[in-house]
Amino acid sequence: MQPPLVNDELDLLNAWVPLEQQHIIELGCGAAALSRQMLERYPLCQVAGLEVDVRQHAKNLVNPRERLTFVQAAAQAIPFEAARFDLALMLKSLHHVPLALMDTALAEVHRVLRPTGLLYVSEPVFAGALNDIMRLFHDEEQVRAAAVCALQRAVASGAWLQETELFFNMPVHYRDFADFQQRMMAVTYADHRLDETTLQQVRAGFESHMGPQGADFLRPMRVNLLRKIK
Repeated sequence: MQPPLVNDELDLLNAWVPLEQQHIIELGCGAAALSRQMLERYPLCQVAGLEVDVRQHAKNLVNPRERLTFVQAAAQAIPFEAARFDLALMLKSLHHVPLALMDTALAEVHRVLRPTGLLYVSEPVFAGALNDIMRLFHDEEQVRAAAVCALQRAVASGAWLQETELFFNMPVHYRDFADFQQRMMAVTYADHRLDETTLQQVRAGFESHMGPQGADFLRPMRVNLLRKIK
């Protein structure tokens, strides 16, 4: 059975967690694209966006948004008091936490959530055509597996109840290879300086998917929704 197709992850999130009037923390927010969309649709919620990368945090500060507060901090050391938030979001960010600190990060999220608060973790699955291209220069097999194991340990500890786990496919479109380079290789948190041989391998892999309108992929995703229970 094929996983469902999800075009808008915010619709999926809101189906599980009514978002109006929520006090939310996003860990590893990047440019906080989903949080910005959420604030447009649900004008009574508030978001604190944590980003450890200095360059991305600086970009966020020059692109402010009402009810969205940016803080430079890591998930493993959240600079907020206990029981402050209703919902925590980790959108493709848990696997970026250092391996030795993933358990600490999840414990920190647990600390800042209110009783029965929710943690929504969305992680890319290490599979698919887009992943095959990405792994040529940025292989995340180990860290993505570690993120899954960290979630399993968190649930096994008795501190969390897993409410839902869902696998789905998300469409991804690139206009051309230059668009792919800008979005996937020119990121602020990594230095992907490729030698010419590797660059040509990546280009060839990408361009094998090009059509008249660009290149289209399905990115396999896993979402886990955990509830704080003690």
